[in-house]
Amino acid sequence: MVSVEPLSDRDIMTTARARTEQVLAGIVERAAPVSGELDAAMRYSVLGGGKRLRPILVYAAGHALGAEDKALDAPAAAVELIHAYSLVHDDLPAMDDDDMRRGRPTVHRAYSEAMAILAGDALQTLAFEVLAETRHPRLGAMVRALANASGREGMAAGQALDLSAVGGRLDVDALATMHGYKTGALIRAAVRLGALAAADEDDPRVAALDTYAAAIGLAFQIQDDILDVAGDAATLGKATGADAARAKPTYPALLGLDGARAKARGLLDEALSALAPLGERAYPLAELARHMIDRDH
Repeated sequence: MVSVEPLSDRDIMTTARARTEQVLAGIVERAAPVSGELDAAMRYSVLGGGKRLRPILVYAAGHALGAEDKALDAPAAAVELIHAYSLVHDDLPAMDDDDMRRGRPTVHRAYSEAMAILAGDALQTLAFEVLAETRHPRLGAMVRALANASGREGMAAGQALDLSAVGGRLDVDALATMHGYKTGALIRAAVRLGALAAADEDDPRVAALDTYAAAIGLAFQIQDDILDVAGDAATLGKATGADAARAKPTYPALLGLDGARAKARGLLDEALSALAPLGERAYPLAELARHMIDRDH
C-alpha cells in the first residue's frame, strides 16, 4: 500500500476521502501494463470522482473501535473497488442502461460495452487481491463480509430482484428486502470491515455497528429514490426521473415524497440510537449518517 498521512477525526469526510484517493491511485497505477484500453477503463472507473462514502465508513467505523489508519487502507480500498465495479456493470445497456455517471459518460459509453464488462470483472477481483495482501488476523471474516455483500447474498441478488420488479408493484417490505441486498449490503460490509480491523466478530460493538449500518443502508437508498424525483441532475451528475421512466418501484411511489422522507428520518434515528453504546468515538459515524440522509436536497 502507498504511504499516506494519518487521518484527522476533526473532518473525517474530507481527510478520509483524500486518503482513499491516494490509496486507490497507488493501487491502479502500480500494476505492469498488459492491455492499455483495459487499464484506462479501470482508471476511468476508479479515479473518476465520487463521494467515497463506503471507504469513509470503513475509516470511521475502524476509528470508533480504535483501529489505526494503516489497518483500514486495504479494506477501504477494497470496498470502493467493489463499488466501482458494481456501477460499471449496473450502467450497462442490459442492466440500468445509463449514459451518464458522476457528470461524465459511463464506462461503456467512454470505451465499449465489452471493455466495461472486462473492467468491472477486473475491479472485482482486484478488490479481493488488495484485501488478501493485508494478512490481517481476521482476514477470513473480512473476505467473507465483502464476498457476501458482492454476490448472490448481496448486490447481485439485489440487482436481480430490481430487474424482476420493473413494471410490477412491490409492497414496502419487499422493497426494503430488495434494497437491503442491492444498496444496503455493501454499506453494511463497509462498516463491518472497519469494525473487524479492530475487533472480533463476537464483540458487541460490532453488533451495534451492524445495526447502525443496516439502518443507514436503507435510508441511503430511500434518499436516492427521493433525489430521483426531486433532485437536480446537474448536482447529482446523472439523469433524474429514471426510476419512473423504467417503471421501477420506489419509496416515493409507494409512500409519497413526505412519507419517504419520514421513513428515512426514522431510520436515521435508529442508526443514531445504535451508536449510543460507543460514546464520543462514534461521533463521526453519526455525522456521516446525517450527511447521507440530508445530502443534496
